[in-house]
Amino acid sequence: MRRVVTLALLFGGTRLILPLGSQGQGSQALLSFGFLILAAYTVGEMAIAVGAPKIVGYMVAGVLFGPHVLGPVSLEGVTRLAPVGDLAVALIAFLAGAELQWAEIRARGLVFLKIMTAELGLSFLVVTAMVLALHGLIPAVSALPLAEVAVFATLFASVAIVHSPAVTLALLSETGARGPVARTTLGIVLLADVAVVLLFSAALALARTLTPPPGTDSGPSLALVLWEVGGALAIGGLLGLAVASYLRWVGKELMLFAVLMAFFGLEVARLAHVELLLTLLVAGFVAENASRHGDALRHAMERSAAPIFVVFFALAGARIDLGRVAPLLPLVIPIALARAGAIWAGVRLGTRWAGVDGAERDFVWLGLVPQAGVAIGLAAILANVYPVRGADLAGLLLALIAVNQVPGPILSRRALVASGEAAAESPEAREATLARSRDS
Repeated sequence: MRRVVTLALLFGGTRLILPLGSQGQGSQALLSFGFLILAAYTVGEMAIAVGAPKIVGYMVAGVLFGPHVLGPVSLEGVTRLAPVGDLAVALIAFLAGAELQWAEIRARGLVFLKIMTAELGLSFLVVTAMVLALHGLIPAVSALPLAEVAVFATLFASVAIVHSPAVTLALLSETGARGPVARTTLGIVLLADVAVVLLFSAALALARTLTPPPGTDSGPSLALVLWEVGGALAIGGLLGLAVASYLRWVGKELMLFAVLMAFFGLEVARLAHVELLLTLLVAGFVAENASRHGDALRHAMERSAAPIFVVFFALAGARIDLGRVAPLLPLVIPIALARAGAIWAGVRLGTRWAGVDGAERDFVWLGLVPQAGVAIGLAAILANVYPVRGADLAGLLLALIAVNQVPGPILSRRALVASGEAAAESPEAREATLARSRDS
């Protein structure tokens, strides 16, 4: 009850204060940032009380208090907070790369690659087939020749199969899980993001060749696509070596350095026109494995990133327009179920191929269901390249992401608990939770 009262007071106070700063530059963004941290954290604690992951509470808070429902966080405030989301992506990518140990890559890299190949390949084929089967119900492509429908179906599928490093890392941090299921899930998610970026780039280049967007004469050059990937590897490696040098020779104020490094990497990737996620992934991997002090930086980044992650997931929820998502559910739900089934079957095939049995075979697939972050960015690129049909398909993709955002983290957490890597609450902890609920 106490948390509900806290939310009511925050909501009422924000509603009273917001008109006072409506003319100020940046005032709405600051107010939205503060409100989202407090409100999302409160709802996250309420989610924990009912056995759901905190990040589900963060996203629910974003939906509830975002511009499409109650509205204390305006659309302008969400737009102005976009740099916070970019910073979160940079931190997530660096932390994800830092979680990969070279010894683990040498020992289990082939296992990760086999499971990822089977899972992504099957998911891509199934989602493409679903779009082809349902294309008559999708206004964006219903009147196109079948060949062009196939082009847009492959584009759609190359985004729809993306996973979520943000959700995976947040749940590993929340549960403290570090066992085989957790490590295999993380390894597959990270490799899959790199693979999907390459797949989407190739699919987009093919689509622009076969179905040129309005007002363009030719598609992107092969050199540009290669630079986005190869340049990211080179720049990420140099950035990682620079971070490792700082850790060796200076090693002070690591929390501040972590945030500044993420901002610097974000800006360098933007100016160099390379893929941000891949750049920071490589930087984190190199910094962790080229320095004996990588653990200290990783822990400092986790501490500094905590409030940024809260706002990141809350913003993800705030961008969900329930009014637009609801009419698309008859299309999205079958695609989401087909995708989940393909992930399950792909992981089963991949683990058999890799010679892996037990908990990884049974539970890893649950950690691959969530979507966020990269998928949203790729959907935006699709909408920019194809302003009409691409925008409609991007809307369908965002609806699919929204459908996967809430059950995905719940399924991921269940996998970690069921595998014994994140122990379920003890009776004493459960009793303490109930006591706190009664007191509130």
